[in-house]
Amino acid sequence: MNPIEFNPVLKRIRWGGRRLETVLGKQLGPQNDYAESWEICDHGDDQSIISSGPYTGWKLSQLVQQCSLEVFGEQNTKSQFPLLIKYLDCNDRLSVQVHPNDLQAVKYNPDENGKTEAWVVISAEPGSFIYAGLKSEVTPNILKASLKNGTVEDCLHRISPVPGECYYIPAGTVHALGEGVLIAEVQQTSDMTFRLFDWNRTDAQGNHRPVHIEQALECIDFQRGPIQSVEPNVIHNNENAELNQLIDSPFFRIDKLLVRNRHLLPCNSKCKIVMSLSGKGNFKTRQTSHSLSAGKTFLIPATCDDLHFEAEGDTPCSILIATVT
Repeated sequence: MNPIEFNPVLKRIRWGGRRLETVLGKQLGPQNDYAESWEICDHGDDQSIISSGPYTGWKLSQLVQQCSLEVFGEQNTKSQFPLLIKYLDCNDRLSVQVHPNDLQAVKYNPDENGKTEAWVVISAEPGSFIYAGLKSEVTPNILKASLKNGTVEDCLHRISPVPGECYYIPAGTVHALGEGVLIAEVQQTSDMTFRLFDWNRTDAQGNHRPVHIEQALECIDFQRGPIQSVEPNVIHNNENAELNQLIDSPFFRIDKLLVRNRHLLPCNSKCKIVMSLSGKGNFKTRQTSHSLSAGKTFLIPATCDDLHFEAEGDTPCSILIATVT
């Protein structure tokens, strides 16, 4: 099975902007609140639709159900695509939230999964922040008191993000993305979010958005503490390309590939996702050729041929590779 490209599912949310178009090349409407581009999704009614090739028009769920062996390989067939792949444009600060793990999720919704995720920073405006984890001294009682008096920000580990950094956010981690950040996100297939705090914001009528304090407190892992950026593990580095392992978790592995000239990526009979973050280039299999530019995403089935990457011009091509584990 050859590489597969999908039409993105675009989400308009109050904190969105226009960088999904200006930086990542998505075709947007005239509004200024495009927050998320779900690149690969198999979650209820939110379904990626194949945009070209022999399966044009198929939903991702249909591909998984009818071609599971080809997509995942003999040892790893699944009934649902296990990862949800996104780009997020944070034009305003997101709420402080937490996600359940697998065991917690089924208590609230038997059809949902837990949500462990990872962020890779594509761009960050000066003065932007992200919030990842609680400060080490924060206990349940301290957090509950801060919720009552509206000072939750004092409990949060705040970071000035740098493009290229990666943050691993296991389920149970309190977190929030701040304004001015554009990220790529790899996560478990889940949309279960418990809002803990919304920065004391109100609407035009003076009303607060709903929060889910009881559920959030049940899911928070108070032992985790502050989250730091991931230290890359160099796998390969020469004049042609650099390959770094960022994350190897129970749910996904993430590698970052910087193609200066060319690079051969073995598929190793594992399902992967290729996300092009910046630069221009292409990759080929024995049968197909695909162009790469910022914002393009491909599903690489387990039965795909090895991938031959090549950069175009003097600017290296930066690529994120997420592997289903």
